Amino acid sequence: MQQCCKVFLLLSFIVLATSCHSGHKKDMEVINSLVDETKQEFAPDKRVALFNLELNSQGSEMVIKGESNLPDAIKALKEKLNQKHIIYTDSIELLPSTQLAGRTYGLIQISVANLRGKPAHSSELVTQATLGTPVEILKAVDSWYLIQTPDRYLSWVDGGGITRMSKEEFLKWKATRKVIFTKTMGQSFSQPDENSQVVSDMVAGGVIEFLSEENNFFKIRYPDGRMAFINKNDAQDYDVWLAGLDPSQESLVSTSKKLMGVPYLWGGTSTKGVDCSGFTKTVYFLNGMVLPRDASQQIHTGKAVDKDRDFDKLLPGDLLFFGKPPTDSTKERVIHVGMWIGNNEFIHSSGRVLISSVDSSADNFDEYNLNRYLRSNRYLKEPMDGLIELAKTPVFKD
Repeated sequence: MQQCCKVFLLLSFIVLATSCHSGHKKDMEVINSLVDETKQEFAPDKRVALFNLELNSQGSEMVIKGESNLPDAIKALKEKLNQKHIIYTDSIELLPSTQLAGRTYGLIQISVANLRGKPAHSSELVTQATLGTPVEILKAVDSWYLIQTPDRYLSWVDGGGITRMSKEEFLKWKATRKVIFTKTMGQSFSQPDENSQVVSDMVAGGVIEFLSEENNFFKIRYPDGRMAFINKNDAQDYDVWLAGLDPSQESLVSTSKKLMGVPYLWGGTSTKGVDCSGFTKTVYFLNGMVLPRDASQQIHTGKAVDKDRDFDKLLPGDLLFFGKPPTDSTKERVIHVGMWIGNNEFIHSSGRVLISSVDSSADNFDEYNLNRYLRSNRYLKEPMDGLIELAKTPVFKD
């Protein structure tokens, strides 16, 4: 009889343990499923939204670890878990990190900052940001900072490229008078004299604090406090520039041709070097419009105007996208982008910025890209999501 009781207790324990293990495993599956579901809903594109969570099982305890800069996504996930009555330990860090001590605003302080995929100079160059670009700082690793640019792109910048600020300091900077550098490339000087010591190189689109005017120079202050002078012929008062913006087919074509011959640079978005989408982004930015960073993002904004190689429908300034169409087993791949300039020609960055034609009888006929043409979109004078108009959105100045 005693032996039977022992066997019964042992079997009961096994059943209970198996049941608990089964329930624990089921909860883990539910958590993982809800994390994936929430990520797909709030952060389908990891280039512009951070939602890196993972589930760790420590004995009977389930711990959700990771980080995100999306408070609404974290809130939604927790509500879903609570509705399922799932018990878990919350180890999620909501960025910006508290270790930044409130200095979560930043300004690019050099002519062009190279922004990387990881916090290392050996990491891939994913994009660039020009002087004066305001960024949100999310966290720090050694001397590197994870930032988000106005177009929401996430990347890492080394400490030499950025001035960190509190909210109060940043708002004070936004309220200052600015100038924008408009020459393709140039320099700033220590005195109102181009024969004086060079302070820094400059590129088109750099925005910097105005201090005064001396002779034919603007006196300026860099975000890190350096003083310098730039020739008035190379720059313009930012408010005057902004008020005078009237992007047109002609202005987009004119801007694009000023970049002829600029070398191709993977990740480049400045006049020092551009990749294909960095080129279109730069052309539009110098006309007061901020496009999404990558070609695969740019294609999802704007108004569709052609998908059948009916190039008579296109107007100068329209963007042409190239790549691989979807199949039954693969998604569409957008690989390249250029800008239509009329006369059956488009301008793009391919080895360098150059002009190609879709006319098979032309000397600059581009058969390769014609064969992988996907479709074209229009951005000029079209209401759209995903595009920032500087005249309407105070990115650099209130």
